[in-house]
Amino acid sequence: MAAEDSKWYYDLSTGEVSQGKTSGFENRMGPYDTEEQARKAIEIAAARTEVADDWDEDED
Repeated sequence: MAAEDSKWYYDLSTGEVSQGKTSGFENRMGPYDTEEQARKAIEIAAARTEVADDWDEDED
């Protein structure tokens, strides 16, 4: 089994979480180490975006 087959992914089109790459890259977020992290993919992405936006504002 490949390492990415044991990772978890969030499918943007369905909102479902799966282990392994079951959807195309255009709808897939991840990889995440745990199912719980994958279920929080949207929250994690939003937090990372906020940090990056704050950094951009500090640079301006």
